[in-house]
Amino acid sequence: EHLFFRDLSASIIEDDTIQRLMSFPNVLVTAHQAFFTEEALYQITKTTFQSIDEILSGKPISQPGVMLVP
Repeated sequence: EHLFFRDLSASIIEDDTIQRLMSFPNVLVTAHQAFFTEEALYQITKTTFQSIDEILSGKPISQPGVMLVP
């Protein structure tokens, strides 16, 4: 995350794995974008609204990995 979505061309990247990958001519390093599909956005929205409904109804949150932070 700290390596993507900003211009680091004037910086030295101190991540050895990324540096090694970038040294190969047949490797293109990009940020992960799979979340930005119609299906993924639908599922994110569905889970969010389900969690909101459960919280407002006083039910336990049913989705694994979803937690309520005060």
